[in-house]
Amino acid sequence: MCMNPGNEHDHLKGIVLEIQRMSTEDGPGLRTTIFFKGCALRCSWCHNPESISPHPQVQWVGSRCIGCKTCLDVCPENALSEGPEGILIDRDRCKGCGTCTRECPSTALELLGRVWTPDELAREVAKDKAYFDQSRGGVTASGGEAALQAPFVAAFFKACRERGVSTALDTSGECPWSALEGILPHADLVLFDIKEIDPEKHRAFTGRSNERILRNLRRVRDWMRQNLTPRTLWIRTPVIPGATDREENIIGIGRFLAAHLGDTVTRWELCAFNNLCRDKYTRLGLDWPFREADLLPRDVMERLAQVAEATGLEPGVVHWSGATRRLQETSPAEDNDTGLRLVKGCPA
Repeated sequence: MCMNPGNEHDHLKGIVLEIQRMSTEDGPGLRTTIFFKGCALRCSWCHNPESISPHPQVQWVGSRCIGCKTCLDVCPENALSEGPEGILIDRDRCKGCGTCTRECPSTALELLGRVWTPDELAREVAKDKAYFDQSRGGVTASGGEAALQAPFVAAFFKACRERGVSTALDTSGECPWSALEGILPHADLVLFDIKEIDPEKHRAFTGRSNERILRNLRRVRDWMRQNLTPRTLWIRTPVIPGATDREENIIGIGRFLAAHLGDTVTRWELCAFNNLCRDKYTRLGLDWPFREADLLPRDVMERLAQVAEATGLEPGVVHWSGATRRLQETSPAEDNDTGLRLVKGCPA
């Protein structure tokens, strides 16, 4: 009897926040990025706050609301109420059941988090295979922290490879080594975030020390030296104004990479801060300490890239990406023309 690939894993369930197609930010070529729910870190600059909770969440999009108040009547937990600016969601009461989102006629209420099986998700991703083949792209599992759903991601990657789709894991490294060890045999590329080299500053910025992260990175190095897959390792560092944008941080990360991973890392990307997630915090009823922060000037990114290049890594490994601003006498303007190092849109 013929069975579809991946069916033996359909008892596994994964909670996916979003499927983003035609991405150029999360690995080579055109990619479909799967954002998984759940993250162990609490980065103060987080650009995907809706991905932190491992559970489905409801958000209200005010621009779509027609004021019908249907949601107030159907919520089984009485978690919704009307405030001066629209619908209020009591996060302590809301269970993320999605009843209100299904009944909302204008889609003003959205459920963040959908349950998939590995084979269902692989079949959805395989719809983009023609783009992957033409651009040498593939699928990237991101988040949140995809490794927190490691058995699902491993089965999903296996199902993707059976369909000829290249796979990449985007990870913060803040997870058990056993989670990464389960995924690595099925990944072609690892995108590993190193945000801050100082362990106490890392704890202040993210809620946790970086000790396990750096230990896991060295273990990824050892795995790659001993196995044929993953073939490629990229490091990504978010450059955040007033936080990780310090020269000593870039120097420290660069020296760590040169000393421990010089023969393994093929790309180190400095990802310029962006402020496009303000509305996400508003919709979730959260404050964001970087709400008023501006884009970084282009010359700051250029200087930090030069600092990174001087830390002992091979020539051509360091890149930077993201929108910046020009320092002008008039109001600053976004500048996407970031020169030869630009890889558009690497999120911080």
